[in-house]
Amino acid sequence: MTTQLPDVHGPSLAAHLTHALFGDRFAQLHAPWRKLFSTGEFRLRDGLPHDERAALSYERLRLLNEAVADPAGLVRDVERLSALHEWVGAVDPGLGTVASIHYNLFLGSLLDHDGDRRDLREFTSLSRTGTFLCTEADHGNSASQLETTAAYDPDSRTFLLHTPSPAAAKFMPNTSSTGGPKTAVVAARLLVGGRDEGVFLFLTTLHDGTGQPMPGIEIRRLPQTATAPVDHCVTSFDRVRLPYEAMLQADHGRLLPDGTFTSSVGNRRKRFLASVGRVATGKLCMSGYSLGVTRHAVTVAVRHAHHRHTTGATAGTTVPLFGYRSHHTPLVDALATTYAATLLQRTAVQRWAEAVRPEADGAARDDAERLVAVVKGWITWQARAVMTECRERCGAQGLFLANGIAAQLAANEGTITAEGDNLVIWTKAAGEMLLGHFTPRPPSGVPAAERQLADPDFLQDLLAGVERVWHQRARTRLRSGKAGGPLGRWNRTVTPALNLVDAHAHRLAAQALLTAARQAADPTARYLLHALHRLFALRRVAAHSGDLLADGALTADQVRHLPDLTEALVEELAPHAMTLTEGFGVAEELLHDHPITTRGGGLLSY
Repeated sequence: MTTQLPDVHGPSLAAHLTHALFGDRFAQLHAPWRKLFSTGEFRLRDGLPHDERAALSYERLRLLNEAVADPAGLVRDVERLSALHEWVGAVDPGLGTVASIHYNLFLGSLLDHDGDRRDLREFTSLSRTGTFLCTEADHGNSASQLETTAAYDPDSRTFLLHTPSPAAAKFMPNTSSTGGPKTAVVAARLLVGGRDEGVFLFLTTLHDGTGQPMPGIEIRRLPQTATAPVDHCVTSFDRVRLPYEAMLQADHGRLLPDGTFTSSVGNRRKRFLASVGRVATGKLCMSGYSLGVTRHAVTVAVRHAHHRHTTGATAGTTVPLFGYRSHHTPLVDALATTYAATLLQRTAVQRWAEAVRPEADGAARDDAERLVAVVKGWITWQARAVMTECRERCGAQGLFLANGIAAQLAANEGTITAEGDNLVIWTKAAGEMLLGHFTPRPPSGVPAAERQLADPDFLQDLLAGVERVWHQRARTRLRSGKAGGPLGRWNRTVTPALNLVDAHAHRLAAQALLTAARQAADPTARYLLHALHRLFALRRVAAHSGDLLADGALTADQVRHLPDLTEALVEELAPHAMTLTEGFGVAEELLHDHPITTRGGGLLSY
């Protein structure tokens, strides 16, 4: 199966791979962030304690903001905002967190709720940093049941924002005075004349000009986390009076000064989801962040494996670490996964950008939001697996922050939980897919014996076959007549249903990679992308070969050949690993800062 590729490496081939990954708008969407974050102000400052690192992230947020000509325009451009997250994490995970909160959750929420009627200059200029208070101590995944209240008094035209119990305290927002005075949008239950109208957002000044909490607001720092260095806090409100203008209003909820409430949405849960609608874009930001740090980690690990030498197979000789199959196989697999994940992200971003246009219908938005949730869970989990492998392949040197993997790996844990815990959002997606929002692709009808595993369409059909297996199992469990009520039926169903979501994500990622391969103009780039697709798909097929064999989708001979086919692909792709990482476009300035990536480098030369 090994094929001799044209010897066309270097900048030309890398540029074609970069185009395949980032598309025609690389110069517009990605290059400015790549350039900004490769400047000296964003380089690693080793040895800083947690609080100083958190403060530095806010200093860098101001540098970032100065580079943005139109912050409101950035927030409204889903593709550009997602692209920002793909480049920020490699240089400063804390900056990635506070930037995502300020631009997407805070400014985005203001702009989405009649934003044109507000003066946002103090936030777009960063004289005040914005934050987002939704999650409560007892309400994370059950956020629609928040207890914080905002009771409206039509006589004074004010709200009383109140935390009724310790369980309702806002948990983990970055509300300290680190980085300067802050203003928040606070999710609270709107009470009008004693009626609960659902959860809405309220613009709330947290600090005065000196950084002290405003009257009635209590802010307590939380212990340090193992993720990005951010000033996480617990925040409570004791009947804090807010003006009428504090409520963020849109068609899903409008309140007249006299207390008359109207809504285009009759369901309080749907009002909540509309109020916190920026969380969907936030999922794309989180998956984009994970992609960026993953591409960086793979680049570091592959370079290190080529530069670091170890004992050879014969006495007195040395070879690069990458020369050993045991070392380069997981890295080649990581390359295939990372290419597929990046291209899946492009699909999700494009779908979401189309869905949020005014002319898009509600069904298209629901479908796109489901895709975004599936992609967020899959990419952030894959990022953890790939970065863990890269860290291990770098040995002890991979543990040091200076080498660009360890801190980013820890910070990625935050993306798995932020904007919806992965397991929870996948469980929701699984339920929707079982209840009519997913139709399995039917079998091709061509006997497996007449097809070849080198055929990418056959591989995609096999991945669709894995979807069918789990869809059928989940539906069978759901329809079983056993007692136990709705919870019992769902508990019997949820495991195969989650496997269906995973199978769906894998097929979509493989399809995105295959589409990019077919569209590549350069023949060598096209061949490498096809090889990556085969390896990615075959790994998945091998993991489910028993089910596929039982369903007649594979023959016994095809199953027996799977290990040899994947081994041949690894052998074929390994010589091109450096070129494939160059396609990621990681800035050389950043790579030169990592002692591990230099020839013969290591921390002794730091």
